[in-house]
Amino acid sequence: MTLQNIDGQKLAEMILQGAHHLTKNSQMIDALNVFPVPDGDTGTNMNLSMTSGAEEVKTVGENHAGVVSQALAKGLLMGARGNSGVILSQIFRGFSKAVEEKETLTTQDLAGALQGGVTTAYKAVMKPVEGTILTVAKDSAEASVELAEQNSEIIPFMEGVVAAAKESLKRTPELLPVLKEVGVVDSGGQGLLTIYEGFLANLKGEALPDIEETVSMDDMVNAEHHKLAQDFMKTEDIEFGYCTEFMVKFEDDKLKENPYDDESFRQQLSNYGDSLLVVSDDELVKVHVHAEHPGEALTLGQQFGSLINMKIENMREQHTSIVGEKKDVKKKPEAKAEYGIVTVAMGDGIKKLFESLGATVVIQGGQTMNPSTQDLSEAIKEAHAKKVLILPNNKNIIMAADQAAEIAEEEVSVIKTKTIPQGMSALLGFNPEADLASNTEEMTSLMSEVKTGQITYAVRDTQIEGMTIEKGHYMGIADGKISATDKDQLTAAKTLLNQLIDEDEDEIITIIVGEDVDDKEVSDLEEYIEETYEDLEVEVHQGGQPIYSYIFSVE
Repeated sequence: MTLQNIDGQKLAEMILQGAHHLTKNSQMIDALNVFPVPDGDTGTNMNLSMTSGAEEVKTVGENHAGVVSQALAKGLLMGARGNSGVILSQIFRGFSKAVEEKETLTTQDLAGALQGGVTTAYKAVMKPVEGTILTVAKDSAEASVELAEQNSEIIPFMEGVVAAAKESLKRTPELLPVLKEVGVVDSGGQGLLTIYEGFLANLKGEALPDIEETVSMDDMVNAEHHKLAQDFMKTEDIEFGYCTEFMVKFEDDKLKENPYDDESFRQQLSNYGDSLLVVSDDELVKVHVHAEHPGEALTLGQQFGSLINMKIENMREQHTSIVGEKKDVKKKPEAKAEYGIVTVAMGDGIKKLFESLGATVVIQGGQTMNPSTQDLSEAIKEAHAKKVLILPNNKNIIMAADQAAEIAEEEVSVIKTKTIPQGMSALLGFNPEADLASNTEEMTSLMSEVKTGQITYAVRDTQIEGMTIEKGHYMGIADGKISATDKDQLTAAKTLLNQLIDEDEDEIITIIVGEDVDDKEVSDLEEYIEETYEDLEVEVHQGGQPIYSYIFSVE
């Protein structure tokens, strides 16, 4: 029996088997990756992205190949993680665009769709690099055109596509020197081949071996030692330190003022970092960029709509951790400590502050980048302690922290801190000799004794509680309530401090400075406080946080 057309049901089955095959082999694909950070988990990122696409495919209720392919593209876009996941989403976005009107697919349709995927993926990448998943996609797509002319039968056609992808993957070390130096093939290309192999296996009704059985022995040996590649780069050589991913959900009122243009937005973002990917549809745009100041990229995106699904990772920390892991691999597991403290913060300076106050694990996150329950659960494990205290430092993280505490094997208590100053104050009350309940009570009590002030900027014109706030002006927030606004940042800061400080009761103010604040302005603000409040002790720390120019702690 020959197969000359693929309907929606068969395409869905192929996608599900491709996703399953990728899931089974994601760890091996992770091991092939040689790039430092943070996209070192290529298999994991591609797997999570493809799984999101497969889950969306399961919701399709009609036997229409175009509808199934659109569902895959939508699920991939929403779930895409890392460079590899975003590129994968674009390959299948272009695929779906090419066949969206077709109920069934011929070999000619499939060849056109694979070509469409390559065009879309290359367009999404600011600086395409050969020897990667892009090359494997391109070579197999080019081969598919000739295959479609020779074959009207689907299975021989797909066998040829898989063979071309394999040959292309073998050539990746010749195109990308770091692959040749380490002695492995490209991990993203291997991931794409794994998906295609799943497609073919479904068409043929065959089971698939794990890729450990298909990758060469040399690749396997090198993959097991892939972390040696981290030694090619020193941590201090990482120019752009934060892997920044976010999505912008378009809003009509903002688009009227700032019409969205893919190419223009991509060019603007390229000024802030590298490894840039920008993909969009009618409802949203997704961004992946390695940036030194993530807040700048986020601010740029906000001109078009609301920020959603944000994730920022410190690549320097990841690199240091990977190299350290390699050096410490022979160490025996240490016994659990009696106590561990997990806290959430944004900015290297704030992270160091919390560590100096006794925090065991500091999760990078905060106002616009809320860590998930899973992130917090992993941090609890990383603390490696019998009893763990969590300080969320944001009201939007408290519920996730509570959930993480409920499912943890360890004894966990959540100190419901809503701001960075509350978290710092609470930590001062920690007693390593006290039991969990006593520490929870004391730390909770202390967090209420500090006042929090924040300076940020308005992303739109608004009226709130009788106050008129203009877009781009600065806002002063006192314990969660907007209480000051001015076009000048320093003036807004002074107004806020005058509202926060009680000259008769307050003794100390701590100023945590954001990532882009001018040194002279900080000096002027410090001088103003010293002159206005002579008895107040002033401490200044470089927090490096995005979004908030200043965070004030008054007590």
